Amino acid sequence: MTKERAASPRQQSVKALLGLRDLILKGEIEPGERLSEVALSERLDVSRTPLRSALQKLEQEGLVTLIPSGGYAVRSFTRQDIIDAIELRGVLEGTVARLAAERGAAPARLKAIREVVEQIDAVLDGGPEALDIGRYESLNGRFHALLSELAGSEVMRRELERITSLPFASPNAFVNTDVDVPAFYRSLVVAQAQHRAIVTAIELREGGRAEALAREHARIARQNLDFVLEESPELRRKVLALALMSG
Repeated sequence: MTKERAASPRQQSVKALLGLRDLILKGEIEPGERLSEVALSERLDVSRTPLRSALQKLEQEGLVTLIPSGGYAVRSFTRQDIIDAIELRGVLEGTVARLAAERGAAPARLKAIREVVEQIDAVLDGGPEALDIGRYESLNGRFHALLSELAGSEVMRRELERITSLPFASPNAFVNTDVDVPAFYRSLVVAQAQHRAIVTAIELREGGRAEALAREHARIARQNLDFVLEESPELRRKVLALALMSG
């Protein structure tokens, strides 16, 4: 038994989940490919019990699917599937923003999300040459996590967490495509203006405006998707989430 195999059940479960998810998102396992438990157990150096748990979790996330003959296969997504997932995130975030404005968000939560907006301002201030994309991704993810909590609805938060577990529906899905391409850096600047406007609308209790802004904000991902697929297909390999797209 290797040192890794001797790890605790929890460590094995985490290792199996992270390892398998990484293989799928990097395109090392093709969409539609059947997943062999024996081969994956050896490849990831984990036992089959935590591997089965990881497969069940990834089915819930939508990355793998059960097949009629038994076992799992990597799920394949069409371009329309990706568009629909992005649209659904916009609908959910829009609803959260509207409810937060109508119900009144907790002052501490508003303060926290406003601070994140200010931190993103600082990251973008230096222009594309000085941009710390890792820092931007971290703060952008934080903004959307805080937004999901503003309405005080655990139901809405969970649903948003579920849809954004699909890599191409994540707020950061197209962020790190290529900041050297002016169109992508401009999209970050536009997104940040929308971040600020969403928070302001919630603070002013303008529910309809907050909802419209949040839905429009999600469409930046759709615009970036169209840009990659239609105008700069050479960038597709840089978008890990598109490893799951067929065609």
